[in-house]
Amino acid sequence: MVTQLGRWAFLTYRLPREPSAPRLAVWRSLRRLGAIQVGDGVVALPHSTRNLERFEWLAAGIGESGGSASVWLAQPTSARMHWAFVEQLQRTADEEYRGVLKEARLVRASGGDVRRAVRRLRARLRRIQRRDYFGAAVGAQARAEVSRLVPTEP
Repeated sequence: MVTQLGRWAFLTYRLPREPSAPRLAVWRSLRRLGAIQVGDGVVALPHSTRNLERFEWLAAGIGESGGSASVWLAQPTSARMHWAFVEQLQRTADEEYRGVLKEARLVRASGGDVRRAVRRLRARLRRIQRRDYFGAAVGAQARAEVSRLVPTEP
């Protein structure tokens, strides 16, 4: 959970182009966290102790891979910039939730293996929720749609 809405954690980093494996690993980690790409080698997440720790771990790994990294805490000088970051995170989460909605509706229409689909969709929802820092609007709809798939017992 985000502790202070106005503050953001930033990771600035540089990695050598070769080998490419460390760059790809960092990119995947940042994607998993839902970080916002602010600029070339600069990403942001809402400030929380957990996000700060995540960036510190990434920075250490980048250093071990021959790169350089630093972690910063900052507060935008305008509310507009803060809300632009929030909206970007919410848009990304909404898109992912829409994918779950679509898949759940397809499962319901097809009548396939519902139990397996529900397990897969719930796991996907958990992954999205870990990076849904501000409660994207479509999240509740996606969770409800997946819940509707669960057969009720008489």
